[in-house]
Amino acid sequence: MTKAMLKVNEKKQARTGTFVDNMSLPVHRWFRYSAGFSADWVVSLIKSQNANRVIDPFVGSGTTLLAADAAGVESLGFESHTFVKRIAESKLSWNFDRSRFADLAKQLVHMAVELESDDIQDRTSDRLLGKMYSKDSLSTLERLRLAFTRLHPAPKGNEERILWLGITSILRPCSHAGTAQWQYVLPKKSKNSAKEPIAAFEAFCDRVLEDSFFVELDGWTKRSSILLQDARCDFPDQLGFFDLLVTSPPYPNNYDYADATRLEMTFWKEVTGWGDLQSVVRKDLMRSCSQHSAAEKLNLEDLLSDNLLAPIRKELRPVCERLAEVRLTRGGRKTYHTMIAAYFLDLANVLKRVRIVMAQGSNMCFVIGDSAPYGVHVPAERWIGELAMAVGFTDYAFEKLRERNVKWDNRVHKVPLHEGNLWIQG
Repeated sequence: MTKAMLKVNEKKQARTGTFVDNMSLPVHRWFRYSAGFSADWVVSLIKSQNANRVIDPFVGSGTTLLAADAAGVESLGFESHTFVKRIAESKLSWNFDRSRFADLAKQLVHMAVELESDDIQDRTSDRLLGKMYSKDSLSTLERLRLAFTRLHPAPKGNEERILWLGITSILRPCSHAGTAQWQYVLPKKSKNSAKEPIAAFEAFCDRVLEDSFFVELDGWTKRSSILLQDARCDFPDQLGFFDLLVTSPPYPNNYDYADATRLEMTFWKEVTGWGDLQSVVRKDLMRSCSQHSAAEKLNLEDLLSDNLLAPIRKELRPVCERLAEVRLTRGGRKTYHTMIAAYFLDLANVLKRVRIVMAQGSNMCFVIGDSAPYGVHVPAERWIGELAMAVGFTDYAFEKLRERNVKWDNRVHKVPLHEGNLWIQG
C-alpha cells in the first residue's frame, strides 16, 4: 500500500463518527442530516461481528438501518423526532417501484408548473422563509409543496415518501442564505449560488433512480424497520433479541435537534416559528440542550436524587453545582447544570431498557464525544460506561478517533475535547 493510500485510510478511520463519506453513497446521499457516522464502517462492523440482528435507539437519518439492509441483516430503529423519523423512513423506502416513481415525479412537476398563480400563497412575509429565499424561488417551492399535498394528501407508498423527501432535501440548496455546520440556518450569510427548485427536484429524482440500480446490483435486502419511539421509554417485547447495537446519541453539548429542522418544518407548515419547537418536537427528545431543560424548569436536586444516577453521582454533582455557579456570571445564564443531570438520567433510562433487548455476549458501539459547557469538563464516555455497567453490562472501553475544540480561534473555552467509539459488552 502506498503512503498516499495509507493517508486516505487514516483519514477515513478518523471520520468514523462523521457523515461526510456517506454523501457519495447511494440512498445515504438523499438527505444530509446534521449528525451521523460512516455507513461503510457500520457495514464492516456488522460483518466483523457476525451480527444477525442490529438495533439503533437513535436512528437519525437511518445510517445504521440502511447499512444493515446493505449487509442483509435484520434491524430495528427508534426515532422520537417526528420529522427526522419521516426522513429516515423515506430513505428506508429505497425498494420502490422505479416506473411508478418516475411517473409520479413527472405528474408532480407538471402540476406544480401548471398551478394557477392565484393558488400560490405568498409566504415571503414569513420571518424565516422570507429571509431564506428569493420571491421566485419561494413561489416555485410553494408550487411543489401544494402539488404534492394535493396529489398525495396521505402519502403511504414508498414512491410518495421519496417524493416528499425530494422536496425536503432541496430546501437548503435552493436558498441563497447560509447554513451552519450543523444545519442551523444563517439568514444573514449568503451563498455564492442557489439552485432553481424545479431543476433541483428533477436532479434529485434522477439521482434516486440511479441509486436504485446500484442497490439492486449490490444485493441490498429490505429487513429494516423503524418506530416512532422514545428510547427512554419501554421497548417492544424482544427480550435478548439483538446481538449488536450501533448508534450515536445526542452529545451533551447544547445542540438543539429540534431547531435543526425548523426550516423544513416551517416550509411544510408543521411549525409556525421557534416557539412551537418545544411542544411539537423538543419535549420528546433527549434533554441535551439548555432550551429543553429551561422549558421544563428542571430541579437539580430532583434529578440527582434518582437512583439511576447513583453510579456517577459523586462526580456528577460537583460538575452540576459548578455549572450552577458559573451560569450566574454569564449573560445568557444557560441552564447547563440541569441539562447535564437530565442528559445522563435520560441515557441511564435508555441503557436500562437496552439491556433487556440485548443478547448475552452482545456488543454495543456508541459514537460519542465529551463536552465542556462554560468550560466545565463533562467526561461523557466514561460516565455512560459506568451507567452501562450499573444496569448489567460487563465491560466498556473508549476508542478515541479524533480531538475536538483544538483548531478554532473563536472557541469559547480551551478545554481539549475528543470524540470516538464507546464499546460496551453485554
